[in-house]
Amino acid sequence: MNIKGKVALVTGGAKRVGRQVSLGLASRGCHVAITYNTSETEAGRTVALIRKQGVRSAAYRVDQRDADQVKEAVKQIIFRFRRLDVLVNNASSFYPTPFENVTEAQWEESIRTNLSGPWWFAQAAGKAMKRRGAGKIINIVDVSVFSPWIDYLPYSAAKGGLAVLTRGLAKVLAPEVQVNAIAPGPILFPPGTSAKEKEKAVRRTLLKRCGSPEDIAQAVLFLVCGTDFVTGAMIPVDGGRLLA
Repeated sequence: MNIKGKVALVTGGAKRVGRQVSLGLASRGCHVAITYNTSETEAGRTVALIRKQGVRSAAYRVDQRDADQVKEAVKQIIFRFRRLDVLVNNASSFYPTPFENVTEAQWEESIRTNLSGPWWFAQAAGKAMKRRGAGKIINIVDVSVFSPWIDYLPYSAAKGGLAVLTRGLAKVLAPEVQVNAIAPGPILFPPGTSAKEKEKAVRRTLLKRCGSPEDIAQAVLFLVCGTDFVTGAMIPVDGGRLLA
């Protein structure tokens, strides 16, 4: 897909990996809408950076746990930009949830944010893309879908569901829309990660280093611009962690 002049939506596009993905798409001439929940200041800065690349951009506050908010945001984006060609489901929540202490609220929050939210975005965007006859959906999952992290089981379970959802959406939306997933390894560590934990994560990769948000952005660009003959795939971007 040549994305120059087309429109992408990046959820959680205000900062971290989402920001880099948004800027990468903009660098190819793609107009970019982003969503945020609490990062209003960062969203404004990211929109300004995107616009500096000569394309249009706008930010929408969305709590993706709420299906109505998701559907309304997609409706507004399509009305404003007159089309939607690419969806990157990047927004997620990630925090420790040790097995013995997981509450009902934590479980529900993780599933609704990391699985239900991407589903509602994919449903709304996928319908529009299929009607137009073309589109790309990229879901950001996690290497924990291959080997769940015991202190993050609700998160790993939700991301595992998103991996299955990716394959199902690829079937439902074919042949017009390609749906794929990217599974990042150690890219950006969450706040509070100790130096020892970081070192352990690096040792578990074959490349003996962490990746960067740019690595994820490049993988997204490959799936969006580099090929139209891949769907239902999941690409690990993990420095070889799965083999170590």
